Amino acid sequence: MEKQTLSSLFSLLFLFLLPLAFTGVQGIKELYGVYNGTAKLFVFGDSYADTGNSPVSLAGSWKQPYGVTFPGKPAGRFSDGRVLTDYIALFLRIRSPIPYKWRKYVNKSKLRYGMNFAYGGTGVFNTLVDQPNMTLQIDFFQKLIQQKVYTKQDLDSSIAFVSVAGNDYSTFNAKIGNQTEVPAFTKSLVNQISINLKRIHDLGVKKIAVTGLEPLGCLPDQTFASSFQQCSETPNLVSKFHNQLLIQEVQKLNLEKKTSAFFILDLYSAFTSAISNLKNYTEQSKSVNPLQPCCVGTSEGFSCGRVNEKGEKKYSVCKNPEESIFWDLVHPSQNGWHSVYLNLQSSLHQFY
Repeated sequence: MEKQTLSSLFSLLFLFLLPLAFTGVQGIKELYGVYNGTAKLFVFGDSYADTGNSPVSLAGSWKQPYGVTFPGKPAGRFSDGRVLTDYIALFLRIRSPIPYKWRKYVNKSKLRYGMNFAYGGTGVFNTLVDQPNMTLQIDFFQKLIQQKVYTKQDLDSSIAFVSVAGNDYSTFNAKIGNQTEVPAFTKSLVNQISINLKRIHDLGVKKIAVTGLEPLGCLPDQTFASSFQQCSETPNLVSKFHNQLLIQEVQKLNLEKKTSAFFILDLYSAFTSAISNLKNYTEQSKSVNPLQPCCVGTSEGFSCGRVNEKGEKKYSVCKNPEESIFWDLVHPSQNGWHSVYLNLQSSLHQFY
Protein backbone atom coordinates (compact mmCIF):
# COMPACT_ATOMS: atom_id res chain seq x y z
CA MET A 1 0.00 0.00 0.00
CA GLU A 2 2.83 2.36 0.92
CA LYS A 3 4.60 1.65 -2.40
CA GLN A 4 1.42 2.39 -4.34
CA THR A 5 0.95 5.66 -2.47
CA LEU A 6 4.53 6.76 -3.13
CA SER A 7 4.16 5.77 -6.76
CA SER A 8 0.97 7.79 -7.07
CA LEU A 9 2.56 10.80 -5.41
CA PHE A 10 5.54 10.55 -7.73
CA SER A 11 3.26 10.43 -10.76
CA LEU A 12 1.34 13.47 -9.56
CA LEU A 13 4.58 15.32 -8.85
CA PHE A 14 5.91 14.44 -12.29
CA LEU A 15 2.77 15.70 -13.99
CA PHE A 16 2.89 18.84 -11.88
CA LEU A 17 6.50 19.61 -12.72
CA LEU A 18 6.30 18.72 -16.40
CA PRO A 19 4.63 21.98 -17.48
CA LEU A 20 7.64 23.83 -16.04
CA ALA A 21 9.65 22.29 -18.86
CA PHE A 22 7.17 23.81 -21.29
CA THR A 23 7.12 27.33 -19.89
CA GLY A 24 8.84 28.67 -23.00
CA VAL A 25 10.09 32.21 -23.07
CA GLN A 26 8.51 33.31 -19.80
CA GLY A 27 10.47 30.68 -17.92
CA ILE A 28 13.70 31.90 -19.46
CA LYS A 29 12.87 35.50 -18.61
CA GLU A 30 12.56 34.52 -14.98
CA LEU A 31 15.87 32.68 -15.08
CA TYR A 32 17.98 35.16 -16.97
CA GLY A 33 16.13 38.42 -17.52
CA VAL A 34 16.24 39.76 -21.06
CA TYR A 35 17.54 42.54 -23.26
CA ASN A 36 20.28 43.83 -20.99
CA GLY A 37 23.18 41.91 -22.51
CA THR A 38 26.02 43.47 -24.48
CA ALA A 39 26.91 40.58 -26.79
CA LYS A 40 26.23 40.67 -30.53
CA LEU A 41 24.96 37.44 -32.03
CA PHE A 42 25.76 36.55 -35.64
CA VAL A 43 23.85 33.57 -37.02
CA PHE A 44 24.70 31.39 -40.02
CA GLY A 45 22.95 28.35 -41.39
CA ASP A 46 19.60 26.88 -42.32
CA SER A 47 15.94 26.68 -41.27
CA TYR A 48 16.84 25.60 -37.75
CA ALA A 49 18.25 29.11 -37.29
CA ASP A 50 16.40 31.25 -39.87
CA THR A 51 14.08 33.88 -38.38
CA GLY A 52 12.87 35.48 -41.60
CA ASN A 53 15.44 35.53 -44.42
CA SER A 54 13.79 32.98 -46.70
CA PRO A 55 11.70 34.55 -49.50
CA VAL A 56 8.00 35.07 -48.85
CA SER A 57 7.27 33.78 -52.35
CA LEU A 58 9.02 30.45 -51.78
CA ALA A 59 9.15 29.47 -48.12
CA GLY A 60 6.32 27.64 -46.40
CA SER A 61 7.38 29.42 -43.23
CA TRP A 62 5.47 32.48 -44.44
CA LYS A 63 2.22 30.53 -44.78
CA GLN A 64 -0.38 29.52 -42.22
CA PRO A 65 -0.26 27.77 -39.80
CA TYR A 66 3.44 28.59 -39.24
CA GLY A 67 3.85 31.12 -36.45
CA VAL A 68 0.52 30.23 -34.86
CA THR A 69 2.08 30.09 -31.37
CA PHE A 70 4.48 33.01 -31.86
CA PRO A 71 4.02 35.69 -33.02
CA GLY A 72 0.49 34.53 -33.83
CA LYS A 73 0.93 34.64 -37.62
CA PRO A 74 3.49 33.44 -40.19
CA ALA A 75 6.74 35.41 -39.80
CA GLY A 76 9.39 33.35 -41.58
CA ARG A 77 10.26 30.89 -38.82
CA PHE A 78 10.02 27.20 -39.73
CA SER A 79 7.98 26.36 -36.64
CA ASP A 80 4.77 27.24 -34.88
CA GLY A 81 6.83 29.73 -32.88
CA ARG A 82 10.36 30.42 -31.75
CA VAL A 83 13.41 28.55 -33.05
CA LEU A 84 16.79 27.85 -31.49
CA THR A 85 18.20 31.25 -32.49
CA ASP A 86 15.57 32.95 -30.34
CA TYR A 87 16.42 30.88 -27.29
CA ILE A 88 20.15 31.46 -27.67
CA ALA A 89 19.50 35.21 -27.92
CA LEU A 90 17.40 35.06 -24.75
CA PHE A 91 20.20 33.19 -23.01
CA LEU A 92 22.53 36.05 -23.99
CA ARG A 93 19.91 38.56 -22.75
CA ILE A 94 19.56 40.23 -26.14
CA ARG A 95 16.80 40.47 -28.70
CA SER A 96 16.88 37.94 -31.50
CA PRO A 97 19.13 39.49 -34.18
CA ILE A 98 17.47 41.02 -37.22
CA PRO A 99 17.36 38.86 -40.39
CA TYR A 100 19.90 40.05 -42.94
CA LYS A 101 17.38 40.79 -45.67
CA TRP A 102 15.43 43.17 -43.41
CA ARG A 103 18.47 45.19 -42.28
CA LYS A 104 17.64 48.22 -44.46
CA TYR A 105 14.05 48.43 -43.25
CA VAL A 106 14.58 48.65 -39.50
CA ASN A 107 15.88 51.28 -37.12
CA LYS A 108 19.67 51.08 -36.98
CA SER A 109 19.47 50.66 -33.23
CA LYS A 110 18.26 47.10 -33.81
CA LEU A 111 21.54 46.22 -35.51
CA ARG A 112 23.27 46.36 -32.13
CA TYR A 113 22.10 42.84 -31.31
CA GLY A 114 23.93 41.37 -34.31
CA MET A 115 22.46 39.85 -37.46
CA ASN A 116 20.97 36.60 -38.71
CA PHE A 117 22.30 35.40 -42.07
CA ALA A 118 20.63 31.96 -42.01
CA TYR A 119 18.37 30.91 -44.89
CA GLY A 120 16.00 27.93 -44.74
CA GLY A 121 16.93 25.03 -46.99
CA THR A 122 20.57 25.99 -47.37
CA GLY A 123 23.71 24.17 -46.36
CA VAL A 124 27.48 24.23 -46.30
CA PHE A 125 27.45 23.41 -50.01
CA ASN A 126 24.78 24.27 -52.57
CA THR A 127 21.52 22.43 -51.93
CA LEU A 128 18.24 21.91 -53.78
CA VAL A 129 17.21 25.40 -52.65
CA ASP A 130 18.58 28.35 -54.60
CA GLN A 131 19.51 30.44 -51.58
CA PRO A 132 22.85 31.61 -50.14
CA ASN A 133 24.95 28.76 -48.76
CA MET A 134 27.18 29.21 -45.73
CA THR A 135 30.10 30.63 -47.73
CA LEU A 136 27.89 33.34 -49.21
CA GLN A 137 26.38 34.09 -45.81
CA ILE A 138 29.88 34.73 -44.47
CA ASP A 139 30.52 36.95 -47.52
CA PHE A 140 27.51 39.05 -46.46
CA PHE A 141 28.97 39.34 -42.98
CA GLN A 142 32.39 40.32 -44.27
CA LYS A 143 30.88 43.01 -46.48
CA LEU A 144 29.09 44.57 -43.49
CA ILE A 145 32.41 44.68 -41.64
CA GLN A 146 34.08 46.33 -44.63
CA GLN A 147 31.24 48.87 -44.72
CA LYS A 148 31.86 49.63 -41.01
CA VAL A 149 28.37 48.51 -40.06
CA TYR A 150 30.18 46.51 -37.39
CA THR A 151 33.48 47.73 -35.99
CA LYS A 152 36.33 45.91 -34.30
CA GLN A 153 34.92 47.01 -30.96
CA ASP A 154 31.57 45.46 -31.91
CA LEU A 155 33.27 42.21 -32.86
CA ASP A 156 35.15 42.09 -29.56
CA SER A 157 31.83 41.34 -27.88
CA SER A 158 30.51 39.12 -30.65
CA ILE A 159 29.36 35.52 -30.73
CA ALA A 160 28.48 33.28 -33.68
CA PHE A 161 25.88 30.54 -33.83
CA VAL A 162 26.18 28.13 -36.78
CA SER A 163 23.50 25.58 -37.70
CA VAL A 164 24.27 23.57 -40.83
CA ALA A 165 24.59 20.17 -42.54
CA GLY A 166 21.10 18.62 -42.45
CA ASN A 167 20.19 19.93 -45.90
CA ASP A 168 23.55 18.86 -47.29
CA TYR A 169 22.68 15.24 -46.52
CA SER A 170 19.19 15.64 -47.99
CA THR A 171 20.76 16.98 -51.17
CA PHE A 172 23.32 14.16 -51.22
CA ASN A 173 20.55 11.56 -50.94
CA ALA A 174 18.50 13.22 -53.68
CA LYS A 175 21.40 13.62 -56.13
CA ILE A 176 23.64 10.64 -55.37
CA GLY A 177 21.95 8.32 -52.92
CA ASN A 178 24.85 5.84 -52.84
CA GLN A 179 25.39 5.10 -49.17
CA THR A 180 28.90 3.76 -49.77
CA GLU A 181 29.93 7.32 -50.65
CA VAL A 182 28.60 8.85 -47.43
CA PRO A 183 31.90 8.64 -45.48
CA ALA A 184 33.82 10.52 -48.17
CA PHE A 185 31.05 13.10 -48.45
CA THR A 186 30.98 13.59 -44.68
CA LYS A 187 34.73 14.17 -44.59
CA SER A 188 34.52 16.84 -47.30
CA LEU A 189 31.51 18.42 -45.60
CA VAL A 190 33.13 18.61 -42.16
CA ASN A 191 36.34 19.92 -43.70
CA GLN A 192 34.43 22.79 -45.32
CA ILE A 193 32.62 23.52 -42.05
CA SER A 194 36.04 23.80 -40.41
CA ILE A 195 37.22 26.24 -43.08
CA ASN A 196 34.09 28.34 -42.60
CA LEU A 197 34.37 28.42 -38.82
CA LYS A 198 37.98 29.53 -39.06
CA ARG A 199 36.98 32.28 -41.46
CA ILE A 200 34.30 33.61 -39.09
CA HIS A 201 36.85 33.67 -36.29
CA ASP A 202 39.43 35.43 -38.47
CA LEU A 203 36.87 38.15 -39.16
CA GLY A 204 36.92 38.94 -35.45
CA VAL A 205 34.24 36.82 -33.78
CA LYS A 206 35.48 35.66 -30.39
CA LYS A 207 33.26 32.66 -29.67
CA ILE A 208 31.68 30.30 -32.20
CA ALA A 209 29.15 27.55 -31.46
CA VAL A 210 28.40 25.05 -34.22
CA THR A 211 25.64 22.48 -34.01
CA GLY A 212 26.32 18.81 -34.25
CA LEU A 213 23.91 16.94 -36.47
CA GLU A 214 20.55 16.03 -34.94
CA PRO A 215 19.44 12.35 -35.04
CA LEU A 216 18.28 12.40 -38.66
CA GLY A 217 16.56 9.04 -38.24
CA CYS A 218 14.26 10.44 -35.56
CA LEU A 219 12.85 13.23 -37.69
CA PRO A 220 9.22 12.59 -38.69
CA ASP A 221 10.09 12.29 -42.38
CA GLN A 222 12.05 9.16 -41.38
CA THR A 223 9.76 7.81 -38.65
CA PHE A 224 6.75 8.12 -40.96
CA ALA A 225 7.46 4.63 -42.35
CA SER A 226 6.91 3.10 -38.90
CA SER A 227 3.80 5.20 -38.24
CA PHE A 228 6.00 7.43 -36.08
CA GLN A 229 6.79 4.59 -33.69
CA GLN A 230 10.58 4.29 -33.97
CA CYS A 231 13.66 6.06 -35.25
CA SER A 232 15.52 4.82 -38.32
CA GLU A 233 18.96 3.53 -37.44
CA THR A 234 20.84 4.13 -40.72
CA PRO A 235 20.35 7.94 -40.82
CA ASN A 236 21.24 8.07 -37.12
CA LEU A 237 24.54 6.31 -37.85
CA VAL A 238 25.26 9.01 -40.43
CA SER A 239 24.59 11.66 -37.78
CA LYS A 240 26.92 9.95 -35.31
CA PHE A 241 29.74 9.67 -37.85
CA HIS A 242 29.32 13.31 -38.84
CA ASN A 243 29.43 14.40 -35.20
CA GLN A 244 32.51 12.31 -34.47
CA LEU A 245 34.43 13.99 -37.31
CA LEU A 246 33.13 17.42 -36.32
CA ILE A 247 34.40 16.98 -32.75
CA GLN A 248 37.84 16.14 -34.10
CA GLU A 249 37.87 19.20 -36.36
CA VAL A 250 36.76 21.55 -33.59
CA GLN A 251 39.48 20.18 -31.32
CA LYS A 252 42.05 20.78 -34.07
CA LEU A 253 40.82 24.35 -34.57
CA ASN A 254 41.17 25.15 -30.88
CA LEU A 255 44.67 23.69 -30.80
CA GLU A 256 45.65 25.61 -33.93
CA LYS A 257 44.28 28.90 -32.57
CA LYS A 258 45.53 28.13 -29.04
CA THR A 259 42.12 29.09 -27.72
CA SER A 260 38.74 27.67 -26.75
CA ALA A 261 36.86 29.83 -29.25
CA PHE A 262 35.10 26.93 -30.96
CA PHE A 263 32.63 24.55 -29.37
CA ILE A 264 29.84 22.20 -30.37
CA LEU A 265 26.17 22.24 -29.44
CA ASP A 266 25.24 18.57 -29.17
CA LEU A 267 21.89 18.50 -30.95
CA TYR A 268 21.98 14.71 -31.14
CA SER A 269 21.83 14.28 -27.38
CA ALA A 270 19.52 17.27 -26.91
CA PHE A 271 16.97 15.90 -29.40
CA THR A 272 17.08 12.35 -28.03
CA SER A 273 16.68 13.62 -24.46
CA ALA A 274 13.71 15.80 -25.44
CA ILE A 275 12.06 12.87 -27.22
CA SER A 276 12.77 10.49 -24.34
CA ASN A 277 11.41 12.89 -21.72
CA LEU A 278 8.17 13.40 -23.62
CA LYS A 279 7.91 9.66 -24.25
CA ASN A 280 8.13 8.99 -20.52
CA TYR A 281 5.43 11.58 -19.92
CA THR A 282 3.09 10.24 -22.59
CA GLU A 283 3.33 6.71 -21.23
CA GLN A 284 1.46 8.10 -18.24
CA SER A 285 -0.80 10.64 -19.94
CA LYS A 286 -1.47 8.66 -23.15
CA SER A 287 -1.65 11.95 -25.04
CA VAL A 288 1.27 12.77 -27.38
CA ASN A 289 3.47 10.64 -29.61
CA PRO A 290 6.86 12.42 -29.43
CA LEU A 291 7.90 11.27 -32.93
CA GLN A 292 4.70 12.48 -34.61
CA PRO A 293 4.59 16.02 -36.00
CA CYS A 294 1.87 18.41 -34.92
CA CYS A 295 1.19 19.69 -38.44
CA VAL A 296 0.85 17.02 -41.13
CA GLY A 297 -0.52 16.73 -44.64
CA THR A 298 -3.90 15.07 -44.98
CA SER A 299 -3.21 13.47 -48.36
CA GLU A 300 -0.26 12.27 -50.42
CA GLY A 301 1.84 15.08 -51.87
CA PHE A 302 0.68 17.66 -49.36
CA SER A 303 2.52 18.85 -46.27
CA CYS A 304 2.05 21.39 -43.50
CA GLY A 305 0.76 24.70 -44.85
CA ARG A 306 -0.19 23.39 -48.28
CA VAL A 307 -3.54 24.08 -49.92
CA ASN A 308 -5.05 22.76 -53.15
CA GLU A 309 -6.01 24.78 -56.21
CA LYS A 310 -9.28 25.74 -54.49
CA GLY A 311 -7.45 27.11 -51.47
CA GLU A 312 -8.64 24.25 -49.28
CA LYS A 313 -6.32 23.18 -46.48
CA LYS A 314 -4.52 19.91 -47.08
CA TYR A 315 -3.06 19.64 -43.61
CA SER A 316 -4.20 19.24 -40.04
CA VAL A 317 -2.80 20.68 -36.80
CA CYS A 318 -2.76 18.89 -33.45
CA LYS A 319 -4.81 20.25 -30.56
CA ASN A 320 -1.83 20.99 -28.29
CA PRO A 321 1.26 22.23 -30.16
CA GLU A 322 2.73 23.19 -26.80
CA GLU A 323 3.13 19.49 -25.97
CA SER A 324 4.74 18.40 -29.25
CA ILE A 325 8.42 18.00 -30.09
CA PHE A 326 8.05 18.30 -33.86
CA TRP A 327 6.02 20.83 -35.78
CA ASP A 328 6.29 19.41 -39.29
CA LEU A 329 8.22 16.60 -40.98
CA VAL A 330 11.68 18.01 -40.21
CA HIS A 331 11.34 21.00 -37.86
CA PRO A 332 10.79 21.10 -34.09
CA SER A 333 7.88 22.98 -32.59
CA GLN A 334 8.50 25.92 -30.27
CA ASN A 335 8.13 23.51 -27.37
CA GLY A 336 10.55 21.13 -29.07
CA TRP A 337 13.16 23.87 -29.43
CA HIS A 338 12.64 24.93 -25.85
CA SER A 339 13.17 21.34 -24.70
CA VAL A 340 16.32 21.12 -26.84
CA TYR A 341 17.49 24.45 -25.42
CA LEU A 342 17.10 23.19 -21.85
CA ASN A 343 19.43 20.31 -22.72
CA LEU A 344 21.99 22.72 -24.24
CA GLN A 345 22.15 25.24 -21.40
CA SER A 346 25.36 23.90 -19.85
CA SER A 347 27.10 24.11 -23.24
CA LEU A 348 25.91 27.67 -23.83
CA HIS A 349 27.80 28.88 -20.77
CA GLN A 350 30.94 28.49 -22.88
CA PHE A 351 29.87 31.69 -24.65
CA TYR A 352 31.07 33.66 -21.62
